[in-house]
Amino acid sequence: MIESTKAIVLKTIKYGDTSLITTCYTQNFGVKAYMLKGILKAKKTKIKAAYFQPLMQLTLAANHNKKGSLNSIRDLEVSSFYNSIYTDIKKQTIALFLAEIVYNAIREEEQNSTLYEYLETSFLWLDTHTAISNFHLLFLLNLTKFLGFYPETNFMSASYFDLLEGTFTNKATSNCVSGDNLVQFKKLLGINFDVIHTIDFTASNRQEVLSILIQYFELHLEGFKKPKSLVVLRSIFS
Repeated sequence: MIESTKAIVLKTIKYGDTSLITTCYTQNFGVKAYMLKGILKAKKTKIKAAYFQPLMQLTLAANHNKKGSLNSIRDLEVSSFYNSIYTDIKKQTIALFLAEIVYNAIREEEQNSTLYEYLETSFLWLDTHTAISNFHLLFLLNLTKFLGFYPETNFMSASYFDLLEGTFTNKATSNCVSGDNLVQFKKLLGINFDVIHTIDFTASNRQEVLSILIQYFELHLEGFKKPKSLVVLRSIFS
């Protein structure tokens, strides 16, 4: 049965000489992978390879098969056109990085409307604002709310943050954040995107907080892999 859903592109790989396989996070069905047969050689088709760039927002009409199998797209349209994400080098780098993060962090083939809304509105915010150097940091932290391990904010005056437990504590552990790194990390807690430009991170602060967040994801998500684009992201914001 053909069903319609909004979708955000996470990853697209070449399959053979003429086809692509794209993985999307959909509003109605969670993570879904689609086979795009012959798309690289087709000259006159509504479904174009250019629509499957990282974080592209689409509305799909597709056949959805059993879990774990490839699906087929019958029709699509771009639901939200970006004005700057694919032309601004910083935004383009952030988009590639966050697409990898979401791809590695979310595997469920089930509906999660609140998570989809968070992704959709966050990426539209990125497209329409200019002060975005801290965007990826707050995006990662707030994503943990939907993944089940947002930091417990009681006792924020404690000397350490235990990454494994997700709590503030006065007892040092092997996976804890302390000192100036803790001060910088806490600046992200409880804020929204509209005030991230007020956070006075130096380039070094930004790199340290990013490392903390990546480690936090690694400790809480089994099989989570550091994005390959992390090196590029760090060079862009160094």
